[in-house]
Amino acid sequence: MEGHVRPAGPLVESALRVVLVYALMVVLVRLGGKRGLATMNTLDFVVVFLLAGVVENATIGEDTSVLGAAVSAVTLVAASRAVRRLLDTSPLAQRILEGRPTTVIEHGHVVQAALRKLGLRTSELDHAIRSQHGDNLEEIEHGELTPSGRFVLTLKPDEQSSTKADIAALERRLKHIEAMMSAER
Repeated sequence: MEGHVRPAGPLVESALRVVLVYALMVVLVRLGGKRGLATMNTLDFVVVFLLAGVVENATIGEDTSVLGAAVSAVTLVAASRAVRRLLDTSPLAQRILEGRPTTVIEHGHVVQAALRKLGLRTSELDHAIRSQHGDNLEEIEHGELTPSGRFVLTLKPDEQSSTKADIAALERRLKHIEAMMSAER
């Protein structure tokens, strides 16, 4: 009969293991920095796969039962949801857990100190510029790497494209001016 009834202790231990490992992984990813999120390469994927194996053992422990796995899975989802909710409601938690954007380009010039701090190469910035339809660094007014690892680039006003709405507005203004000039004659 002893094997049929599970005491609550091991289930609570499983839940605590998951929470502790989850917290450790959040800290490790945060220490890994924004660059790791921006550009994952083959070596980064190897680390992720190895970490998955390492933390699997830490979260499950000796309990390989279906109930133990269910408790671990539910705890992991609940912990993730709780952290997401905390990030949605607390600017302080956002700043601590996600960080702040880092300016990497200002007025068409690379902020070298920021690149060194983030471990980025100029070629990675060039790639970000081209992938966002820019031609070169000099076209960029402001560029930053967000906490999620994405580059956000703003073109200088003279480099920004006109939209169909911009052209339509100009056409309306020109027609209005033409009408005013015709009325004066």
